[in-house]
Amino acid sequence: MKYCKICIIPDTRPDQFIDSNDVCSACRSFQSRKKIDWNKRLGELKKIVDEFKSNNLKWNCVIPSSGGKDSTYQAIRARELGLNPVLVTATTCDLSEIGKKNIQNLKSLGFDTVEISTNPIIRANLNNIGLREIGDISWPEHITIFTIPMRFALNYKIPLILWGENPQFEYGGPKKATRSNILDRAWLEEFAGLIGLRLTDLSETYKIKDIDLYPYRYPSEEELNQFKVTGLFLGYYEAWDNIRNGDVAKRNGFTSFTGSIEGGYLDFEKLDNYQHGIHDYFKYLKYGFGRASDQLSVLIRKNLISREKAIKIVKNYEGKFPKSYLKKPIEKILEKIGLSLEEFIKLCDKFSNKKIFKCNQAGELIKDDQGNIIKLMHENK
Repeated sequence: MKYCKICIIPDTRPDQFIDSNDVCSACRSFQSRKKIDWNKRLGELKKIVDEFKSNNLKWNCVIPSSGGKDSTYQAIRARELGLNPVLVTATTCDLSEIGKKNIQNLKSLGFDTVEISTNPIIRANLNNIGLREIGDISWPEHITIFTIPMRFALNYKIPLILWGENPQFEYGGPKKATRSNILDRAWLEEFAGLIGLRLTDLSETYKIKDIDLYPYRYPSEEELNQFKVTGLFLGYYEAWDNIRNGDVAKRNGFTSFTGSIEGGYLDFEKLDNYQHGIHDYFKYLKYGFGRASDQLSVLIRKNLISREKAIKIVKNYEGKFPKSYLKKPIEKILEKIGLSLEEFIKLCDKFSNKKIFKCNQAGELIKDDQGNIIKLMHENK
């Protein structure tokens, strides 16, 4: 593993690139902010927004919303720009209590909200299949966060979807993609796609009916041509700042978590779904880093923490076998998708990258007395 010399992200991150000067693409993108004329871009956004405002619709904008700090900020920002947004939530399989509270907070702020809950039996099955097949318990949520807001916008003829950050610009990706201001089908096919699972596989191999997979299917070209919906990255038009977003959300009633969040360093991210801890742990198993590394790297880029300090503390926040998430025991989380703890441990071993973690001569992972796998010599320096 090779690490960026500015932040603590390794080259094992998908779509990440570390150049010949040992600097990752996410840090390069952050440095490039200094060259961007943000006032000019804001002016561009206001001109675009004015066109949609002129439609005189009750809803002229969709905000894809989990109730999290970013979507809370997006909703408030859309209102400041003069838009009339409707917040569309594709609900999760295991919505947390704090997640419910933050969705309710958005309603109390006076936003129109729509919560679309896919068939929970089908969704739990897909969570199970996603974890078994590609090591991603959150596969259904990763898909519906894109498909459901678009389908809602098409069905209700709402011309604009205001997304948050451009992930390739904020977290690393191909240079061309970092300059994009639009989230469209081409972007989804390249960077989201079906994230390892095809709908045809689900219908043919697992005998899931096509009608039950409808919410997970992105609209066809024919559907998209019937009414034009523009999807914009708000993060293209203003410098994206998750710390600012958290502060704005908190000032407007957002509830952060009291105590340590397993796998994470910040107390205001990934609060809506009890399954986030498992998702982030599998990220660590596959790539040798987790959510805390992402969060601390953002803080490093903003000069809110030193790289040296981040290296020392990150080990305390990620890489540990998950015992609970937001105080819900892992056994209860797994029960909801039909998995036992023993089956889960086998899946953890299956998806662990043996090039990164210690194994015995038989090729079996070596674990400490807490069930944690042990990294090889790939120390971040």
